[in-house]
Amino acid sequence: MTQYTNAYGQPVGAPLTAWQPRSWPSYEIFTGHYCRLEPLSAERHGGDLYNAYAQAADGRDWTYMFAEPFPDEEAYLAYARKIEQGRDPMHFAVIDLRSQRAVGTLALMRIDPAHGSVEVGHVAFSPLLKQTCMATEAHYLLMRYVFDQLGYRRYEWKCDSCNQPSRKAASRLGFQFEGIFRQAIVYKGRSRDTCWFSIIDGEWPELKQAFERWLAVENFSEGGAQRNRLETLRMR
Repeated sequence: MTQYTNAYGQPVGAPLTAWQPRSWPSYEIFTGHYCRLEPLSAERHGGDLYNAYAQAADGRDWTYMFAEPFPDEEAYLAYARKIEQGRDPMHFAVIDLRSQRAVGTLALMRIDPAHGSVEVGHVAFSPLLKQTCMATEAHYLLMRYVFDQLGYRRYEWKCDSCNQPSRKAASRLGFQFEGIFRQAIVYKGRSRDTCWFSIIDGEWPELKQAFERWLAVENFSEGGAQRNRLETLRMR
């Protein structure tokens, strides 16, 4: 690894002489093989999303979210109206291309164009979306937008250190674990230690290729079983 020094002989980071601040993300539509991302709309997506979340047997999917489980559709619609069209976070609905129904949401947040950094968060995937091709593709579509179109340098994932499913998901998707910020947040009357993960632009080309190979139709049997795991494709 190259070591750079300044005029005083002090070690410094790699020079970025051509760096320019990046653009703020915009609300666009991103379409893949299995799902489509659309700017969240309470009017268009709220009913579908409430019904999708209601498929869960209990409220455990919301334990590590800032929102609570929604007792009825109107409560969810009020929440969706509050967060739609926000500047930061920017929420997107995940649309199942087969049913044309919204089955979950995720957001770009902590947007920092000056340094080319952004976080994916508020990931609320219903039982209709979890552990499907759509779930992986939804993340891929946002990553591709951030790195390929916007030219950002850093894509972050953060979660409660107690949230083991989120930590496993981050690792599966290719995020690198960076450490734990102790007592970082107070929420729902609890203290939260926060795990930090990231993908940087230099890692993206190889990771993008693995995503595209995993998402390819030929990677799945007629019954929908994957032939190659994403983690395996990243190592080839």
